Amino acid sequence: MESTSLHPSVEQFKAFVKEHPKLLQSVRKEEYTWQELYEDWFLLGADDPKWSKFKDDNEEPIAAKQETEKKWMNQITGMIKNMDANQVQHHINQLSQAIGAIQGVLAQFQGSNPPPTNQPTTNLNPFSFKKD
Repeated sequence: MESTSLHPSVEQFKAFVKEHPKLLQSVRKEEYTWQELYEDWFLLGADDPKWSKFKDDNEEPIAAKQETEKKWMNQITGMIKNMDANQVQHHINQLSQAIGAIQGVLAQFQGSNPPPTNQPTTNLNPFSFKKD
């Protein structure tokens, strides 16, 4: 099966739609059709004020996102560098002991009340006779 390449302007429009996610919502709400949006984009251009309402208000620019991610990574790396391995091991051991104690308590409660079994009641007298 041959892959068909799209016209360069269609590719540019697709990239434009990715930057303006509310366009997709407006098409789904049947406020616009893709044809109308494409024609407006082609005639007005991507910088027209009409498109500002379709940008995601919560969307940060890519460079700002990368900068934020970089700061987080630096903070996490700094925290890891400042950790004392002996202290971490001590806390892990304490947590393990606490979990073991909880498991022991649960085992005691479960052991004192065995779950009821559904065994049929049988006559325990091996010499039971029935009258004729």
